Amino acid sequence: MSDSASSNEAIQPVFNIQRIYLKDASLELPNAPQIFLETEAPTVEVQINVEDTQFYENIYEVAITVTLTTRVKDQVGFLVEAKQAGIFEIQGMAADQLAPVLGIVCPNIVYPYLRSNVSDLIGRSGFPPIHLAEINFEAYYQQRLAALAEQQQASALLGPDGLPVQ
Repeated sequence: MSDSASSNEAIQPVFNIQRIYLKDASLELPNAPQIFLETEAPTVEVQINVEDTQFYENIYEVAITVTLTTRVKDQVGFLVEAKQAGIFEIQGMAADQLAPVLGIVCPNIVYPYLRSNVSDLIGRSGFPPIHLAEINFEAYYQQRLAALAEQQQASALLGPDGLPVQ
């Protein structure tokens, strides 16, 4: 094998899924059994958060946390918090490519598992399963970048004492 062929192999990006796992899950039904007697349709609130952590060289964990709360009138029907994560081996990737992979590609792989686990957990509670909507993680990533840039711009306008710079 020539030196140029071996150097081409060395710079090829690597992306491997090491493991997908349910990191945390909780279900609370604070108003059971009375809540099962309610006939009014519940409201549903969903909060999603994506985070990534490098914990070894070229090894990253990407976790999606969802908090799902249903309410009937002023009573909580149920509260589900779940965190689904994946461990990914990523190497040979430029820094400007790594962030979108961690913020878009990896969540797209992990999220279907989270959806399934949340639906199953709710179904086992005695409530009809709720299927989380699909998420456009590219749009979500762009929103997070815009919010971070806005935060940085706002903090640049503040002095060390937290007061606006004049």
